[in-house]
Amino acid sequence: MKFKILLLFILSSCTGDYGSNLKRTSYESSGFAYVYKDLDKKNRIVSKKFNNQSLNISHSSLKIGTIVKIINPINNKSIMLKIIKKSKYPDFYSILITEAVAYKLELNEAAPFVQIYEIQKNKSFIADRAETYNEEKKVHSTAPVTHVKINDISKIEKAKITKKIKFSIRVAEFYSKESALSLRSKLNKELPEFDSKTLIIVKKSNNSYQLNTRAHKAINLLKNDYIVLKNYGFEELEIISHE
Repeated sequence: MKFKILLLFILSSCTGDYGSNLKRTSYESSGFAYVYKDLDKKNRIVSKKFNNQSLNISHSSLKIGTIVKIINPINNKSIMLKIIKKSKYPDFYSILITEAVAYKLELNEAAPFVQIYEIQKNKSFIADRAETYNEEKKVHSTAPVTHVKINDISKIEKAKITKKIKFSIRVAEFYSKESALSLRSKLNKELPEFDSKTLIIVKKSNNSYQLNTRAHKAINLLKNDYIVLKNYGFEELEIISHE
């Protein structure tokens, strides 16, 4: 069963470190990043091999060559990179990144939550380069970033989150509360895994209502809800954070 739900997306102008070179964003999302491990290709968790010492990313739907800005909303650190190859990775995750990117953003290992924005560029937009510390060579596949020195990834101290954050899934957004109530009622009847408290209606404005799952601290519980909704037929699900 496939749902086609009219969603309201508000796209704002992108203001960043690159001034007039940047135009308005198009694709945007939030969710967990899949941090690539060196054995993932061999174990068939992902379909392509990446160099964990390089600042590389992959996305399941965005085209090769697309420039993406990735933000860690916990500390507001960000990076802009070009997608160099498309790869399959676990469906629950919003983007694949190498350990070098996770280090650059200081992501929390247990909950690598990120915001993702596609960036449009004009003809004068010139790609910069990143530099690995160990290999001491240029990485030509990355888009605009400042020069970065990356220490031995295996010795990187894992980032810590000082704030307690919960996460939930945005199932759909509606113009009326009645529509949200109708879908919640249907899902409560047809999904035995979801009790009456699993789905919550959040009023954003007089004509904007979101149907979200309840918030979880444990990523595994959130993943279970995500899998249930995906198997039911929802194609567009977004992870949102709650401080």
